[in-house]
Amino acid sequence: MATIPRMAYADSTGQVFDHPRLTMAVFDGYRIREPLADELVPLPPGGDVFLLPGRLPLGFDRKGHLVEFAGDDDRLTAVSVFLPPAWLRLSHPAVRKLPEAPVLPLFAYAPVGWADGVFWTTALRIDPERRQDPALFDTNAIGQGVARDLHRFPGNRLMMQLRRCALDYGCRAAQNFFLKRWECPLPTATSCNARCVGCISHQDGAIPVTQERIDFHPSASEIAEVACLHFGRVEHPIASFGQGCEGEPLTRGKTLVEAVRLIRQRNPHHTVNLNTNASRPDVVEELLEVGLSSIRVSLSSPDEQHYNQYHRPQGYTLEDVKDSVRRARRRGRFVSLNLLVFPGLTDRETEVRRLEELIAELDVQMIQWRNMNIDPEYYLDTLDASEGGIGLAATVKQVRERFPQLRHGYFNPYVE
Repeated sequence: MATIPRMAYADSTGQVFDHPRLTMAVFDGYRIREPLADELVPLPPGGDVFLLPGRLPLGFDRKGHLVEFAGDDDRLTAVSVFLPPAWLRLSHPAVRKLPEAPVLPLFAYAPVGWADGVFWTTALRIDPERRQDPALFDTNAIGQGVARDLHRFPGNRLMMQLRRCALDYGCRAAQNFFLKRWECPLPTATSCNARCVGCISHQDGAIPVTQERIDFHPSASEIAEVACLHFGRVEHPIASFGQGCEGEPLTRGKTLVEAVRLIRQRNPHHTVNLNTNASRPDVVEELLEVGLSSIRVSLSSPDEQHYNQYHRPQGYTLEDVKDSVRRARRRGRFVSLNLLVFPGLTDRETEVRRLEELIAELDVQMIQWRNMNIDPEYYLDTLDASEGGIGLAATVKQVRERFPQLRHGYFNPYVE
């Protein structure tokens, strides 16, 4: 857009206003600045406005000076937006954190301003698929699908978990399962062999958990029953182990191997995918042997130090992760990197170089650019001193040009 949107903020009641004189400021992970014209987009449908408690909004005055706005309301707060799936956040909100400010829940906080009657943010659509666009989800149809499938499989505990995910947590993947389309989630693991700083289902510290982890172990037959139901009624179906409501699926290797074997007995084709930290190459090998189609490997950084700072692996290393990828590629299986993107780290020049080296070394087929859900200041405190960055839009563009055959997106693809 031609002009910079006005700064947005909220009063003590949570009502959001735009400031009449101050314009929007963003924090790109290195400095607070005005948003660039080619970064700005109207808030996509399905985006949510969040309050940022204990944080005051910052904006620019007409002379270009950065101004902190406190107003006359002692409970005035900065605001942010949470982008819908398939959109990549390009910067953080510009705020001043007060001493009593709580650690924010695990969402990806993007900046927000107001102009021409709509909210604006800095974002890039990274995947054209509409798999989780809010307009495609009818609440009544979801409820009818839940009732239909639970009536058909009343004793399947995994089906009950997906009901909870769809109705209580509003999980789009679970809702899509009951709507008979795209990808079926298969949560299976109660524990994890990493202690990720931004784990949305388990925390020991100050960070609030946004959803509870699954608390039982589905059997191989329960898993296969759900997956085969999905495969039998969907065009180009995908079934995926490894969801936000569980730990690491490789910790349940024997059950997963048996489940994939049962699925393949009834469905030799269609995509069985594993979303994973890829920590156990031998288990990955067993899954590949019985018919696993693809793996998506979560990665906060290709740099070992930064990787360890975020994932805090328990009993495995980044080299084990690479070994799992190599084994999948040797068998000709599809491999995606689930790159957890954070403005101020992902776009550092050394990070981009190491990412390009990793892509070339491991011959991955796709990057799923996904926003890291975490309090920005909390995460920055875990990192080493910042170096210069090239910006996230430039990062995506550079990787696209370097690897023209590489796929880019957000969702797991269907593979034969």
